[in-house]
Amino acid sequence: MNALTFLGRAAQVSPVRFPAVAFLSSLSFSEIDLDAPQNPSTRLFSSFQDLEMENSAENCTPYEQCVRRLYQTNLFNPVKLGLKNIEDLHEALGSPADQVPVVHIAGTNGKGSVAIKIASTLQKLNPTLRVGLFCSPHVSSFRERMQINGKMIPEEDVVNLLPEIYKICIQRQIPATFFEITTALAFLFFRKADVIVLETGLGGRLDATNVVKSPSLSVITSIGLEHTRILGNTVEEIALEKGGIIKKSRPVLVGPNVPHEVLRKCAEEKGASQYLTCDDVLGELSSPITDFDLENARTAKAALVILQRENPNLVGELNLDIVAEGIAKRPPCRFENVTLDGNLTAVLDVAHNPPAMKYLLKKLQSAYPERKFRVVVGMSADKDIAQICDLLLEYLDIGSIHLVEAYHARAAKIEAIIEACPILKDSRWSVEDRSITFQIKSALELARNTDEVVVVCGSVFLMAEAREALGFDEPRDSKYISEVAGAHLRHGQEVFANSILPGSE
Repeated sequence: MNALTFLGRAAQVSPVRFPAVAFLSSLSFSEIDLDAPQNPSTRLFSSFQDLEMENSAENCTPYEQCVRRLYQTNLFNPVKLGLKNIEDLHEALGSPADQVPVVHIAGTNGKGSVAIKIASTLQKLNPTLRVGLFCSPHVSSFRERMQINGKMIPEEDVVNLLPEIYKICIQRQIPATFFEITTALAFLFFRKADVIVLETGLGGRLDATNVVKSPSLSVITSIGLEHTRILGNTVEEIALEKGGIIKKSRPVLVGPNVPHEVLRKCAEEKGASQYLTCDDVLGELSSPITDFDLENARTAKAALVILQRENPNLVGELNLDIVAEGIAKRPPCRFENVTLDGNLTAVLDVAHNPPAMKYLLKKLQSAYPERKFRVVVGMSADKDIAQICDLLLEYLDIGSIHLVEAYHARAAKIEAIIEACPILKDSRWSVEDRSITFQIKSALELARNTDEVVVVCGSVFLMAEAREALGFDEPRDSKYISEVAGAHLRHGQEVFANSILPGSE
């Protein structure tokens, strides 16, 4: 089998389980025919003949072809760590992210929630303001990642803007990765925005979003052990990576669960104008917050107060009732309650690691003290599956656990979950139908007779199919896109493009 055939087959596996791909230095942007038509459905990767043939299916829309091709970018452009690619690309696009105020948010947990709360509140405070929001990963549609005033980027904009980015990459020999191209796409879309709320992908210092030179405010929500192979083996090392978004002469707000000594020193070294905690901005609390959403809401409120000081013309007067309404907004699938026909209740939550799962189980007991639970769970292969399963078994009878397998490259197979926790062989699962839909329907039918709450959790990769099975009417990427949705993931991470790993020198 030659190399091109191997790459072509890698792009066609369904359900996709991408093998390690040997990247070919001889196949580069320089081989692409710049004189060929730049219709998004053809020629963007004309060097890779098999992939090109696969991605130009006649029954697919230009949007589907564009996003499918974007997902496969990392098969050809190795993920290295450093900011050069995005700096070159951002400059070539006219540095759009440096033209409007930016709130830049990093953190181990809570960064997505804080970003959505800030964006929602800014829009409510000033309805004429066009508020751009960039967040990841998405739940059901790639277009969720970039929004203005809560409206996703239109498919037509994706189709029109992506070729502009690819053309620059080809002409300037920029081997941009999936997340770098996605970030650039957002920045182009946000040329229509008055302010951008920007969530990092992973880390901070070398994240593609850190191309922003002078944000109005940097926010670090929390620091914990995550992605240790990439970010470092201690909370202090990870804090320094997250602290990379702190900028000279600009304020930084930090949440309560961070190593303050490390981040304060980082802020001093970078010349930040202020190092602020939520207590500094809002006053001290009489008792600690134990609810994650309330903690995120307090961080968002503090950020809005700082923004109002820094840019009063942008934010205007802080009406406390409007602020309270705005910061109450939650991202989808974060303890999301759904009432179904027949008085059934379902909860969707992306709890995907042991701390998040423990928090979810405790919150379920607090929210529904008189109810029992039936859990549909699937996991990512790179998580601590055994510990997550042990937590589930502390709270649940084995017969109320339904195992599923997401249609995604990073999803753990049912066999792997049972291998990690052999007692789960007596739970509810099927190798004939591993789908989320099948087990959700089964769980709902059983819960109908027992008054149980049905909980879907374990990974964000479950949620698109879960939401469809529960009757959500919302944009969702087609199977043509979904079958390659993990192709951009290398080494278990999507976004930490371009650097030398800590400690690897």
